[in-house]
Amino acid sequence: MNTFLVADGGDTCCSEERSIEVFMPGRFCLFGEHSDWAAIYREDNPLIEKGAVVATGTDQGIYARVKPHPDRFIFTASLPSSPTTSRFEIPMTKEELQEQIQCGGVFSYVAAVALQILNRFPVQGLEVDNYKTDLPINRGYGASGAACLLVARSFNRLYNLGLSLEEEQKLAFLGETAAYSRCGRLDLVCAYGKGPFKLVFDKGQVEVQRISVGKDLHFVLVDLGAEKDTVKILNNLNRCYPFPKNTTQSNVQKYLGPVNNEMVAQAVEAIKTGEDRRIGDLMNEAQKAFDMYVAPACPAQLTAPLLHKVLAYPPIQPYIYGGKGMGSQGDGSVQLIVKDKEAQEEVIRILGKDFGMNCLPLVIPKT
Repeated sequence: MNTFLVADGGDTCCSEERSIEVFMPGRFCLFGEHSDWAAIYREDNPLIEKGAVVATGTDQGIYARVKPHPDRFIFTASLPSSPTTSRFEIPMTKEELQEQIQCGGVFSYVAAVALQILNRFPVQGLEVDNYKTDLPINRGYGASGAACLLVARSFNRLYNLGLSLEEEQKLAFLGETAAYSRCGRLDLVCAYGKGPFKLVFDKGQVEVQRISVGKDLHFVLVDLGAEKDTVKILNNLNRCYPFPKNTTQSNVQKYLGPVNNEMVAQAVEAIKTGEDRRIGDLMNEAQKAFDMYVAPACPAQLTAPLLHKVLAYPPIQPYIYGGKGMGSQGDGSVQLIVKDKEAQEEVIRILGKDFGMNCLPLVIPKT
């Protein structure tokens, strides 16, 4: 295997050019959306409770061939919604990377991660050929976090930086937030692969615990095919922190704190014992509580009429135990826990036929 050498005081460089394959899955949050970034505000207000999430990596993700480049950062992106690819190429300098960040858009995220790497290591450039993406974009699957982590991991492996998984995550998170994302560290659970995992967030720290699974759990993840503004949702909810100024903001903190923590605790036990019906009940309860406590802080986005239409759609009720919104919520995607593989197939058929919606099957296997 070709290796990369680090000379004292010199550049991190390759002895020979090589290409490697990197796959980064998306993430599926069963419970606890938004509580990850909310816990960061504990730095300013210790009365805010820790965040808690149950999440797993998806089977779908971002596929790339990556190789070093002597002096440029190149990223070619293949998006599932577009028959063509998008590409940008800039010099691998701090000034050019910072300028790309200011431009906004999808490439600002990966440029920001590259800048985090360059600020810490004397690396050369990187060429990323994202030749396949089967992860829905802007639908609650953590695609931007997956792209950021893919860049951090590519630099780490190609230049033998010796970063731990946690250090890769930290650099990816710092890059994503430097690109003006108001996200938390939940997206970066994709680094752990298939789970599920319980994550506890306290300020900037994350505690990760793998959860045993009592039986195979079957889900259908539904792309609602509508528009939502994740940036607006995050901006509105962040305004509720660190100190609430009215009842609406207090309710957001209540949901993302004690209400959510109790839900997550019950969900972890239900997963361990394989009580899929109980998981469905908890998802239904979580959605009702979200609608009551959180949606009023951003009603234009979180009222989500299409999401609620699908959750209540009569033809799928015999096959599901429950469901809730995904990611930042809104009319992006919905997650349904179904009774078995046959029910999974039937729900996918019904929603495809009646609404033309794209659905992803997901199974969390017994462990």
